[in-house]
Amino acid sequence: MQHLFSLPAVALAKAGLFQPSEALAKSGCRPFTVASTKVAFHLSCVVLTAAVLFAPSSLLSQKTATVNGTLRDAQNGETLIGATVEAVGLGKGNVSNEYGFFSFTLPEGQDSVTLRFSYIGYETALRKIKPVGTIKLNVSLRPESAVIEEVVIKANALAEKVKSTEMSVTTLSTREAKALPALLGEVDLIKILQLKPGITAGSEGTTGIFVRGGGADQNLIVLDEAVVYNPNHLFGFFSTFNSDAVKDLKAYKGGFPAQYGGRLSSVIDVRMKEGNNQKFSGAGGLGIISSRLTLEGPIKKDKSSFIVSGRRTYADIITRGINRANADDPEYDPIPDYYFYDLNTKVNFTLSEKDRLYLSGYFGRDVFTFKDNTFDFLFDWGNATGTARWNHVFGPKLFANTTFTYSDYRYRIRNLLTGFSFRLGSNIKDANTKVDFYYQPNNQHTVRFGANATYHDFIVARLKAGSDDGEVNFESGQEFFGMEYGLYVNDEWALTDRLKLSYGLRLSAWQNSPAFYANLEPRMAANFAVNDRWSVKGSYSRMNQYVHLLASSGLSLPTDIWYPSTEGILPEISDQIAVGTSYLIGDNLLITWEAWYKWLQNQVDFKDGAELFGNDNLEDELTIGRGYAFSPLELEIEKKEGKLTGWIGYTLAWARRGDFPDINGGADFPPRFDTRHNLSVVALWSINKRWQITATWVYTSGYVAWLPSGRFTFQDIPGSQTAPLVPVYGDRNTYRYPAYMRADLGVIWKWWTRRGLENDLTLSFYNVTDRRNPYFIYIDFDSVETPVGDAPTRIFANQVSLFPILPSLTWNFKF
Repeated sequence: MQHLFSLPAVALAKAGLFQPSEALAKSGCRPFTVASTKVAFHLSCVVLTAAVLFAPSSLLSQKTATVNGTLRDAQNGETLIGATVEAVGLGKGNVSNEYGFFSFTLPEGQDSVTLRFSYIGYETALRKIKPVGTIKLNVSLRPESAVIEEVVIKANALAEKVKSTEMSVTTLSTREAKALPALLGEVDLIKILQLKPGITAGSEGTTGIFVRGGGADQNLIVLDEAVVYNPNHLFGFFSTFNSDAVKDLKAYKGGFPAQYGGRLSSVIDVRMKEGNNQKFSGAGGLGIISSRLTLEGPIKKDKSSFIVSGRRTYADIITRGINRANADDPEYDPIPDYYFYDLNTKVNFTLSEKDRLYLSGYFGRDVFTFKDNTFDFLFDWGNATGTARWNHVFGPKLFANTTFTYSDYRYRIRNLLTGFSFRLGSNIKDANTKVDFYYQPNNQHTVRFGANATYHDFIVARLKAGSDDGEVNFESGQEFFGMEYGLYVNDEWALTDRLKLSYGLRLSAWQNSPAFYANLEPRMAANFAVNDRWSVKGSYSRMNQYVHLLASSGLSLPTDIWYPSTEGILPEISDQIAVGTSYLIGDNLLITWEAWYKWLQNQVDFKDGAELFGNDNLEDELTIGRGYAFSPLELEIEKKEGKLTGWIGYTLAWARRGDFPDINGGADFPPRFDTRHNLSVVALWSINKRWQITATWVYTSGYVAWLPSGRFTFQDIPGSQTAPLVPVYGDRNTYRYPAYMRADLGVIWKWWTRRGLENDLTLSFYNVTDRRNPYFIYIDFDSVETPVGDAPTRIFANQVSLFPILPSLTWNFKF
């Protein structure tokens, strides 16, 4: 019998740095035996070994006390993510993780120590403890009044950004999102992300996002840790996330921690609310195109809770009434039906002091139908996700989260004609199991490690068409299966009071018989604090992507196809480096500058003139190349204090693709989302408790497009009619649209009833200056009639714009 950590422990013990028996007792480690067929050990011992190897000798020789617990909202019991815990005057502390858990150590002593707990928008709480042994301390914070929140608490949040090793990270609160003006009054977290530097919006009014020169499919979007493959409604004009059900959104543009993998350009981590475990409550809203309602409350007070949140559009109810009213008119053309809906549900149970169980689900769908006497058309698409999560606290320093998730995205097109039918669809399904450990041996180290395995099922462009009598029949489509694996470890190490490192390694693998790929993904970030207000940061990360989105247009459409890595389609790879600095002016103004460069390998695109539908050999239509993107200036100025808050973001960036054998002869070209300048200004002015005015202004250099460089006509026989103009295309994406510019304005009026109902009316003006921005451009021509057919006299470009000034009014309520 021997101990797992015997070798490093003996070395440290000989050096007089720590006592193995004492470390064992405090960590809860148990001995293990090695036999020919069996190895049994306590996992926390492995991490203890790594941690003590790097711990300062002063810590190993000094007796310490450990404080741990969970931070929650006192009003509804929600756990608080990223709340600060600090020992006043000692410079010791930590922040709570994504499950509200915190742990840190203090030197043992008989004198009491005051702990300060603070969080954005909450009252600061003070607790006195005697630092001896292990102290379990669960703390609930109360939301602050509006005045204190603006003046004190948010300033602390900016100071934490300066200290953190995290860079290229954006967080959004639903409070900010609900205040900003929105298209048709629909609050949309993804559209708010588009206003942040380094993130480029898709086409006019859509929720597509392109992060630091990456494609739309290179964003990992997760809801309660389950992948959402298509986060859009109404062809991209609205996102799938109902803001009433969302607790927190965090977006990584670079410097990715090792626990994340699977996409090249960003991680957008969306977490649902857990449900009020103190009292029954609700919220909702009535808008121009949709209504929503959220109900939450305790199943058993302080022990379990639920939340149910739904949203639905109702334009189809109006159009059906119009169609029925005109049913007897033979000249009337029926209006197609369209609607979308979302349903979010979640329950959680506190099983014991150390165990908590969460079950959550999301189901959303878009439905478009049109039917008459000879024609019956249906087009529907949507996501379904499910998450089961178990939190367990092994001890004061070790926390674990075990998760099972299921994701299902599919689209279906059905067209029934008289005597003939046509069906087309695609589907991707995932089943994922993962376990994540959070271990804090001391204040210098925060270790995360874990593993995951995901089973993928791809049904690609399944087509079935035929006549009702069976004389004509056609079928096509492919199905693939794949396994994706991940194993990671990451350590945040405070080397000194000024220098912090975050370093880790991820091993990712993909199996799609007979193809197999395995790749190492190193991650590193550093923060050097010049002083309390100024820090310099740097990061490097490598990412691999094993699933690819095959899109035939610049828009994000529900018919885009997800395709696995195979022997012919290699995994995509990115390497990104970034440097930057953060400077805090006063207590309420943070200036952040970053510069970055990204290399992209094995980029996938369609060949020119590719055939998509009814093609069982899609790989023959694909071509593989490389890409790169860089920015010398990604700037954000944030203000979080006072009556006027908001941010200014600016990005100067270039993106290129190249070395595609079947595109441009292998020469470099800009992708559609290459925009040189992106500038956004966001302002929120709280006049008083009842009135608030919000505004946004956006300027973006025009997108590039692939338009015909010429056209020609031909005659088969002299004197016969000329054929229509035939377009001739040159190099890809050589035309740039006019610049995009838009200003939005919002006014919010709040009032309260005697029965405790909180109300507000939100009046929004989208595109308040009525500027007609290009949605797309097409080539047209004028012609004159001649004896041999129409002859073109002028060829010109036409611009199509979608949205003029659009006012909207939304009533929101909360009880």
